[in-house]
Amino acid sequence: MGKAVVAIAGSSGLIGSALAAALRAADHRVLRIVRRTPANSEELHWNPESGEFDPDALTDVDVVINLCGVGIGRRRWSGAFKQSLRDSRITPTEVLSSAVADAGVPTLINASAVGYYGDTRDRVVDENDPAGMGFLAQLCVDWEAATLPAQYAGTRVVLARTGLVLAPAGGTLRPLRPAFSVGLGARLGSGRQYMAWISLEDEVRALLFAISNPTLSGPVNMAGPAPVTNAEFTTAFGRALNRPTPLMLPGFAARAALGEFADEGLLIGQRAIPTALEQAGFQFHHNTIGEALSYATARRDQISHNSGHREHARRNPPPGRARCQVAPPTTAQTDRSAPACHAEDTQPAQQQG
Repeated sequence: MGKAVVAIAGSSGLIGSALAAALRAADHRVLRIVRRTPANSEELHWNPESGEFDPDALTDVDVVINLCGVGIGRRRWSGAFKQSLRDSRITPTEVLSSAVADAGVPTLINASAVGYYGDTRDRVVDENDPAGMGFLAQLCVDWEAATLPAQYAGTRVVLARTGLVLAPAGGTLRPLRPAFSVGLGARLGSGRQYMAWISLEDEVRALLFAISNPTLSGPVNMAGPAPVTNAEFTTAFGRALNRPTPLMLPGFAARAALGEFADEGLLIGQRAIPTALEQAGFQFHHNTIGEALSYATARRDQISHNSGHREHARRNPPPGRARCQVAPPTTAQTDRSAPACHAEDTQPAQQQG
């Protein structure tokens, strides 16, 4: 597509800030949907709790992207916290979906998560598989259902089921780095549970691809092509940091420390693959967990250098090699709290909701 006007809810989270930067670098106009009084013409005000959002604000918008959602691992789960996980996702989505329908916005890209599939054990799943069981799976089902007003209005709706986001700063690795950096990284329980992961760079590239590719609609797994077990991830992360990973955290210890979240978010997993993206022609920069972790643990100067090589190769492909369809810039962004709503990168939803 040409230069687009893209409105983002949750633009200050890990994914949102990286996506906004990539869109601006490609000369698209980015509007931030915020709770506070707008600071300039590039911000749109809303209050999702009260349903306050003027559809007229979206009149000239081509794409709305909703990345709202409180991170599932922020604290030990209680009844009130579980309700906040639902309220921070479903209510904002209902408000945005209705506004998109009323304004006739052509495209809505809404965050979801591979947690939709529940515990898949070693079974490979893609976008054609049904929802699983459990709190987080049901949360994803209800989250996606909140986009129905836009779907009924004829809007192209992409349900971005994101896996664990691996980033140089923030994301899944942030709470793990201290222990792994001193050789205390440990597999969780049996270590046989699968982890669907994606690098932050590829997550942003996949979202840009979804914006520009009209053939994509419905559920789209935003996850790398090679999910790994927790044991494999633990070994790979230790290797990326040049540290041993001989330890194991028993399941009972994880449950004692984290309660229900351990069973819902850590000791189960999803072996989800990105069928929809790959069939549409998307090409990942990081195809293996080793490549993704090398990117996520590299120094910033190395990341910029490697990205520059990829961009040069994209612009000057060798004879007979097809150009990659979408290649936005590298996105090594910091994880900041979102003033609009918490966009904890929606990564909550690999094992999240």
